[in-house]
Amino acid sequence: MDTKLFSQEGKENGKVALPESVFGVNWNADLIHEVVVSMQSNARAGTAHTKDRSEVRGGGRKPWKQKGTGRARHGSRRSPIWSGGGVTFGPRSEKDYSKKINKNVKAKALAITLSKKLADGEMIFVDAFTFDAPKAAEAKAAVLALAKGTGHDALATKRKNAALLVLGKRDENAEKSFRNFGNIEVMQAKDINPVDLLTYKYVVVADSEASIETLAGRVAMKNAKTTA
Repeated sequence: MDTKLFSQEGKENGKVALPESVFGVNWNADLIHEVVVSMQSNARAGTAHTKDRSEVRGGGRKPWKQKGTGRARHGSRRSPIWSGGGVTFGPRSEKDYSKKINKNVKAKALAITLSKKLADGEMIFVDAFTFDAPKAAEAKAAVLALAKGTGHDALATKRKNAALLVLGKRDENAEKSFRNFGNIEVMQAKDINPVDLLTYKYVVVADSEASIETLAGRVAMKNAKTTA
């Protein structure tokens, strides 16, 4: 399967071949939901912590005698019903939110998400972004040109989560050129995951051949283990 390839100036620059195993996989909402929820759980810091009655300060002495005062019976100021007392059923830092994700399932979820983005017309393939030095002005011009050339105006106008820029390898000039853009995130093809892809409206794949080769290699790991 082929799709259009664009230049940095937003002009059509031929075609790029896409492997069916990466960009031609049927949508599976249940699998994507399972993987996304698991990845979000694994990203939780789990640092929220409240003190129970055994951890708060004070309470070594009975507030008042048991009988004869006309007041309710209390044995400790650390009781959860007292101001400054312990917290009942509050979040505890020892809780583990992590969930195991099978490698094959994670690889398949990546292929499914990429296929969905392509089917919805939300993937743009660029031969390369070339900057002699980090220049935000040149990066902005490239985004405007791509938005105009591809017909995706939201690429330049969407204020939040407009695009995920995928690079085939580390490019410091490109990364620094786009890093002040609050609506664009730059990542390498070896690091992207379904959560990243679904967070942003568009996926702009630069250095297309190298990026596609990397993505195909990540999905091929699933196929190799399945047939072994």
